[in-house]
Amino acid sequence: MTTTALREPAFPDAVITEAVRWTEQNGPLDDASALRTAASRAADGPTRIVERARQLGERMGLQAELARGRQWAPWVLLALVALVVIAGLGLAGQVVGGNDRHINVIVALVSLLGLHALTLLLWLAGLWLPSGTFGTASLGWLWLSLTARVAGGQRGQAPQLVRAATGLLTRARLLPWAFGLVSHGIWALSFAVVLAAMLFALAFRSYTLSWETTILEPAFFVRVVQALGWLPAQFGFPVPDAATVQSAAPVAAAQRTWALWLTGCIAVYGLLPRLALVLLSAAVCRHRRPALQPDWQAPYYRKLLARFAALAPPAIVDADPGRAHPAAPTGLPASEQHDGLFVVGFELPPDLPWPPAGLPASAVRIDGSAPARRAMLDQLAQVHPRTVLLVCHAASSPDRGTERFLREVLAHCGECRLWLADAPNAAATQRWRDWLRDAELAHVVASDRLDAVFTEGTATA
Repeated sequence: MTTTALREPAFPDAVITEAVRWTEQNGPLDDASALRTAASRAADGPTRIVERARQLGERMGLQAELARGRQWAPWVLLALVALVVIAGLGLAGQVVGGNDRHINVIVALVSLLGLHALTLLLWLAGLWLPSGTFGTASLGWLWLSLTARVAGGQRGQAPQLVRAATGLLTRARLLPWAFGLVSHGIWALSFAVVLAAMLFALAFRSYTLSWETTILEPAFFVRVVQALGWLPAQFGFPVPDAATVQSAAPVAAAQRTWALWLTGCIAVYGLLPRLALVLLSAAVCRHRRPALQPDWQAPYYRKLLARFAALAPPAIVDADPGRAHPAAPTGLPASEQHDGLFVVGFELPPDLPWPPAGLPASAVRIDGSAPARRAMLDQLAQVHPRTVLLVCHAASSPDRGTERFLREVLAHCGECRLWLADAPNAAATQRWRDWLRDAELAHVVASDRLDAVFTEGTATA
């Protein structure tokens, strides 16, 4: 001034979140950066919304103004208590401060309890009527409004914070109880001061207590005094009998009874109800405090949750477990091999000269189509060469078709070596070698230099 199964945010965070919502009623804020930050710092939707509100609130100055309000709140409350105490002392002075030392007990009782009874009835009505019906008539609302006014500064965000706080209290069904906690506390302190001042004056000064009327019957006052005195009598306060009420003589014992009756009525009908309601309000606030959170099902928050969901990368709910590679071919046994080198160019660019220098003119070049591959494999099945040199374009990316053809070639020869022709850089060659390793064909020698293909193969052998 955080679905329910999730941890609820602290009340200041909830207030900031609601204040941002009310601010965006006038138009959406630029929150691209806040959305990304919140998505990276929090895991669940409500927590992300609170983090987004923190980011926007810092930019708008909401946290700073809320902190000022929390600093000023105790001082404003203290000033309000001081004013009420002074007013209470003024009422007590009117009752016992007359020059004639004469107290009309009925007038004194009405003056001390009248406003209290009216505000108490309004508060009780507020419990049953729609929230906010009598909220602005309480001392709690006055305290909140004064705090907002004092801490408002120049940014003018206090109304949004007040609206957010009262909205949260209303949703949690805590608005009358929270305001009542402040209001009842101030009233209780006021009655304590009034009683202390009255008891001090009645203990050390002499007063005449009586009742006066012009049109009412004495029997009326007898009934009123006895009716009002019944409850204080349960706490040990004396009640003037009919003779005392109707007596015109200021007897000392009767004056003492009148003074204690007046004190008992103020204590029982003024102080005790306020003290009891302070305790009850505190208990209700403690019990309902977990409900002080925004309504995450509201359209505004559901839209934010959808925006956060859109930021997340798509999840694969039925992931491909991966293709299992067949066992690497071991080649033909030596007894089935025939000496010789068979050269095959596979899926080479049309502009690449064929056959390259250093290769025999009998080298065959195929385009990678299914008929061409089948014809080549049939030829290899008849020849069964000891070595097949497969020439591939280094700049191209190996694929499943290349892997399948290489495995089929290995099944019809003793060994296969891979020459990566026209390699643009070492990274291209390494890509092919990594691919051979991942395909469990690491025993196939591969190089971007023709001489190195046979050298490495010989060294490996």
